[in-house]
Amino acid sequence: MHTYQIIDYRDTRSGFGAGLQELGHSNPQVVALVADLTGSLKMDAFAAEFPERFFQMGIAEANMMGVAAGLDTAGFIPYTGTFANFSTGRVYDQIRQSIAYSEKNVKICASHAGITLGEDGATHQILEDIGLMKMLPGMTVINTCDFNQTKMATKAIAGYNGPVYLRFGRPKVPNFIPTDMDFVIGKGILLKEGRDVTIVATGHLVWEALEAAKILQTIGIDAEVINIHTIKPLDNELLLQSVHKTKCVVTAEEHQKNGGLGDSVAQLLALKFPAPMEYVAVNNQFGQSGTPEELMEYYQLNAPAIVEAVKKAKARK
Repeated sequence: MHTYQIIDYRDTRSGFGAGLQELGHSNPQVVALVADLTGSLKMDAFAAEFPERFFQMGIAEANMMGVAAGLDTAGFIPYTGTFANFSTGRVYDQIRQSIAYSEKNVKICASHAGITLGEDGATHQILEDIGLMKMLPGMTVINTCDFNQTKMATKAIAGYNGPVYLRFGRPKVPNFIPTDMDFVIGKGILLKEGRDVTIVATGHLVWEALEAAKILQTIGIDAEVINIHTIKPLDNELLLQSVHKTKCVVTAEEHQKNGGLGDSVAQLLALKFPAPMEYVAVNNQFGQSGTPEELMEYYQLNAPAIVEAVKKAKARK
C-alpha cells in the first residue's frame, strides 16, 4: 500500500479554482456563475481568462440556480459557486425544482463547508448540507479531502452528465493525495489495509483518519482506512468487502451525525451486513465562532476522537 505523506498545506477551495481554470481551457462548454464571492471561491483566474463565460450574479443565490438550469438547456455545463450554506439551505427549493427534478446538468460547487470556516460562526457554517443534497433523487454528492483531490473532482464532474453537489472548505489542510491517483465518481479509495476495524472518512477527516491509524498501530490495533469522496452513490462493494473482514466500523465526517456519511454507511450495513459501528460527527448541535482548530477539537472531529470511537466499536465485536 502507498504511504501517504503531506506534500504541502493548501485549502481545498483553491483546488476547485485550479480545476475550474484548467477546465476553461479544455472544455469550452464550461461556464461559471458566482454569487458575489469570486475571491472566496478562488474563481478569479477563470473570470480573468474567460470573461465571456463568467457570470457575476451578485447576492442572489436563488436566481443563480435558475440561471444555471437555463444555461444547461442552452448546451453549457454550468458551475455555480458560493458558500455551502448558501449553496443548499438558502436555495433548496430552486435546486429541487429547477435542477434535480428537471434533471439539469448543473455542478453546485460549495466552499466553506462544515465548521472549519471558523470565526464566521453558526450562521455561515453548515453541517446539514450532505443530508439535504443526498436526499434529492438523481443528485451526486462529492466531499473531497485535499487540494489535489478537489482539483481532480472539479475536472471529473464536467464529464459526468447530471446534477452534482461538490463540497469543499476554506482552511489550509494537509495535501497528500498523489496527483497521479485516479478520481472515479462513486469509487472509494482504500488508503490503508487493516484487519481489526474499518475507518470510513470523508473530507477534512480523511487525513485525521490516517493519523488515527498511526496511533492505533502503537496500541496493537490494525485499522483499515477508506476515503469516501463520493457519498452518493456510495461504494457499497468496497465498504462491504472491508467490513466483512474487520467486523466493525467507524465513520468520520465534518457534518451532523444525522444525514451524513455515517447514516449512509449504517443504512448499507443494516441491510447487508450488520456490524458494530460508531460515528465521529457533530451530534445535534449548531456550530459556533472559533478557529478551525479550536472547533475541530471542541466538536471532537480529529484523530484522538477517531481512536476513542475505534476502541468502542472494537469492544462491541
